[in-house]
Amino acid sequence: MCTACQVSVAMENGEDAAAERFADRLLGTINEAGLGLMLSVGHRVGLFEAMRGDRWVTSAELAGLAGLEERYVREWLGAMATGGVVEVESVEEGAIGGPTSDRYRLPSAHRGVLSREGEGMAALFQWIATLAEVETEVVEAFRHGGGVGYERFSRFHAVMAEESAGTVVAGLEEHIVPMVPGLADRLGEGITVLDIGCGSGRAVCELAARFRSSRFVGYDLSEEAIAAARAEAARLGLDNALFEVRDVSAVEDEGVFDLVTGFDVIHDQRDPAGVLGVVRRVLKPGGVFLMQDLRADSRVGGNLDHPLCPFLYTISAMHCMTVSLSQGGAGLGAVWGEQLAVRMLEDAGFEDLRIETLPHDIQNNWYVMRAPL
Repeated sequence: MCTACQVSVAMENGEDAAAERFADRLLGTINEAGLGLMLSVGHRVGLFEAMRGDRWVTSAELAGLAGLEERYVREWLGAMATGGVVEVESVEEGAIGGPTSDRYRLPSAHRGVLSREGEGMAALFQWIATLAEVETEVVEAFRHGGGVGYERFSRFHAVMAEESAGTVVAGLEEHIVPMVPGLADRLGEGITVLDIGCGSGRAVCELAARFRSSRFVGYDLSEEAIAAARAEAARLGLDNALFEVRDVSAVEDEGVFDLVTGFDVIHDQRDPAGVLGVVRRVLKPGGVFLMQDLRADSRVGGNLDHPLCPFLYTISAMHCMTVSLSQGGAGLGAVWGEQLAVRMLEDAGFEDLRIETLPHDIQNNWYVMRAPL
């Protein structure tokens, strides 16, 4: 029996109102999940950008504007229209089952939220497909333990780089560097900076291009990410940015760096406490550690009203936690929370710890601290 039929029978059999409300919610959830996947597709192929200027377009016209196949665009528009993302003017006459004269319009308010030129929220939905591609492997980990390795996520670095562009790169000059008093001046004069878990290196390249007198180093476990970072540094002609494939937990340098940054990376580590110890050790006395990580409570009960926590626990189980466990690690997870983060940072020996929030980044805390003198 289909799921919808089962729900109907359950209602006829006198299930209580709470069950009915929950069933209705789940029916809504499956629709929203499908819509989310289509939002991701629309973002990747540029359909939101193609629907400019409040203009009405047919599926054929939109396909032409975006350089895409009409049949796929038509089906995508069906999801967008029935999901309330775009408006539709239906034309009754015309052939059934083929291209029609129906016209579609993306309201400017929606486009401002979804498109790259606006808030770019459609990009967020790329995580659905990125996580779903390892579902079967995660199911096996549920049954047998272990985890799913970093290399199994085919688009992780591309999606993460796009997210980082919004929360980190876009805010470096106006919000992030100014969090540390005098840091801009010191970077201008010339200091040594390490970015751990640098990914595709966009933040490092942005800083290295602006502060040519400083030396920047980026470490990441992924050869693919480091290759992308090196290519970007070469494209920009940056001789002050170096990228290496390295396990941060195994770094043995001491007192080398004036500044270490860690953007949304500590909770992914095999040994997060060990990595924090390494960061403190590689900093010069009084050196600064700047850490971005997800804003949440360390207790599930403290996150019941959090607007993103169902998603954050999902991305934790499907990526952050399982990647750590695949290495025999701690499996700290993305929602380790503010209380545990503070305790681990203090245990690592950092001083003068403070927590900042930034207006352009609604989902993260920014932790600023120093190594002991």
